[in-house]
Amino acid sequence: MEYICGKCGKREPVTSRKAKCDCGGLWKLDFKPPKFSLDGIDKSEWSMFRYRKFMALRDDSWRDVTMGEGLTPIVKFDEDVMLKMDYFMPTLSFKDRGAAVLIAHCKSIGVDRVVQDSSGNAGNAVAAYGARAGIDCEIFVKEGTSPKKIDMIRAHGAKVAIIPGDRDHCADVCRAKVESEGIYYANHVYNPFFYEGTKTYLYEMFEQLGRLPENLIIPVGNGTLFLGVMHALDEFTEAGVIDRVPQIIAVQAETCDPLLKAAEQGLSDYAEVEVKETMAEGIAIGKPMRAAEILEYARKYGVRFIHAPEDKILNARAALAAKGVYCEHTTAANYAAYLNYCSKYGKTPDCLITMCGAGLKSDH
Repeated sequence: MEYICGKCGKREPVTSRKAKCDCGGLWKLDFKPPKFSLDGIDKSEWSMFRYRKFMALRDDSWRDVTMGEGLTPIVKFDEDVMLKMDYFMPTLSFKDRGAAVLIAHCKSIGVDRVVQDSSGNAGNAVAAYGARAGIDCEIFVKEGTSPKKIDMIRAHGAKVAIIPGDRDHCADVCRAKVESEGIYYANHVYNPFFYEGTKTYLYEMFEQLGRLPENLIIPVGNGTLFLGVMHALDEFTEAGVIDRVPQIIAVQAETCDPLLKAAEQGLSDYAEVEVKETMAEGIAIGKPMRAAEILEYARKYGVRFIHAPEDKILNARAALAAKGVYCEHTTAANYAAYLNYCSKYGKTPDCLITMCGAGLKSDH
């Protein structure tokens, strides 16, 4: 198992502390799991690491890091929609999937200090799992990030740097620190081990339902869940465990949609867009670093992009809460986007929507 640069093809051992290749390209993992099958699941393990046979793990460091993340229920919302309750996690968001694997990797290679930039959820997850692993952590967030997310990060003992400007500028400031001080960049965009965690979202869905739904709503900002799902789809199609690929419906904020615009224009990288404020802070990424990879997968699997209308997010949040599901605004944007998709393309049955963040984290 090695890192391989997605730009020039250079290889590095996965013990490397480099955040990216010397050419500027981002790492991918040169890792081929065995063919996926339900028989390979360790059903005695009550966490997502029950799928570890198919995950890129160097050793058993995960045992000292896991907090039982994964195994989130799928609940019926109405006759057409199911909800995957991924905010039923230790830090109340789906980012625990990726953070658990990434921090287990950090522990495995002896990292004792990390930095990360985040809209809140990924930073909180890295801070929590870092604390569990005894790894010092500093999280960079943009000014205006939900105060409750910041409070949770600090509660785990991590330092928080609040940066004026937009989310992309916050990432630039954090990466400058990585470059100047050589700190390990435990980032959900740069580090491919994160996707080894998020791909378990699809593994789990298949185990729970015995199939994949016809339609999957996936929010896309930096694409951490999206790319995990795509990696799992590659594995499933290669293994022959599915005979059709679900329609993937990728959600972008109406006021921050560089991938949607790129798909419309047939671009191979993100489109330049004017980034405006959105309640869907978790997907407000104007310059997604893995845009080329995301768009390549979108072409491969016939992904459709759809806006979450800004003026419909609060209505969607209220509709979910009225049936007992109290989620954050970015998560409500997924349901708003689903309703927008139905208005454009008609009734969309057998659809699964991720509930990726809890409501108490974004009451602001």
